[in-house]
Amino acid sequence: MSTLFISDLHLSAERENITKLFIAFLKERASHADALYILGDLFEVWPGDDIIQPDYQESISAMKQLADSGVAVFVMHGNRDFLMAEHFCEISGSTLIDDPSIIDLYGTPTLLMHGDTLCTDDSDYQKFRAMVRDPRWQQDFLSKSAEERLAIAEKYREISKTAMADKKMEIMDANQQAVESVMLEQNIQQLIHGHTHRPAVHDFNVNEKTMKRIVLGDWYEQGSVLSCDESGCRLESI
Repeated sequence: MSTLFISDLHLSAERENITKLFIAFLKERASHADALYILGDLFEVWPGDDIIQPDYQESISAMKQLADSGVAVFVMHGNRDFLMAEHFCEISGSTLIDDPSIIDLYGTPTLLMHGDTLCTDDSDYQKFRAMVRDPRWQQDFLSKSAEERLAIAEKYREISKTAMADKKMEIMDANQQAVESVMLEQNIQQLIHGHTHRPAVHDFNVNEKTMKRIVLGDWYEQGSVLSCDESGCRLESI
């Protein structure tokens, strides 16, 4: 048995193949796991629990079937789907976990994050993140009609695409000082996160301690999954 970690699927109507791959993954690979952790950006956009888009229904049903079979399914908010709440948990059978969270991974305390808060060099994004995570902004957004919310979400997607095209890749990556700071603050030597779409295993030393940072890839380029058991962790491509 193993524990699986994935992130950054960005499920949407435009990525039918990713939806098919995800459902197959849930029914086959994940069905033999102890637990599945989805560390953010499962969906390209989540405008609120009261607007379940038709293109998401099959994936959500497959998640519920997996959870009902006895596999624990944990989901973390990403920068695209941070409005998932109680109703999403009910219909998907999953449990929302905080960002960050610490788990015992076969005897190794492990810090789980989406990863966007580690990209501290991207000051414009951090300002945007602070705005949309403000409860007052969220309350105002959720008070709008479905059409208005979807239009706003699409506008932000286009702004994000334009901004990313103009930024250096290094700016959008995790800042090493931010990584070390959060790991020391949490007294943790192993970190797993997504967001940057740069799958890799980084080993480094801080204050004579050996640290490990495992980065999950996205699904529309890498099809990334991390499989962990008592013998260790392996970063794979599907």
